[in-house]
Amino acid sequence: MSITSEQIRAAKAMIRWSGEELANAAGVSLSSIRRVEASVGVPQAQNMRTVLAIKEALETAGVEFTGTPDDWPGVRLRTSPNASLKKG
Repeated sequence: MSITSEQIRAAKAMIRWSGEELANAAGVSLSSIRRVEASVGVPQAQNMRTVLAIKEALETAGVEFTGTPDDWPGVRLRTSPNASLKKG
């Protein structure tokens, strides 16, 4: 499932992560996070590996991506913020 840069920004804000926290969780650079967040819509193909890592990190933190890029894209929490990170 494709996600948009807007969904990434919303998800990051929802769980109150900084760009650095997201970068660490996703295993990518902070500059990669900033580049993806700065785009509009679905990030460009060359960023897809980065976007997948970001999506997986946010989902692990409890974010659920809803809709499609063309039909009601959104985010919601499956659990309380960072709940999966606290279970360790």
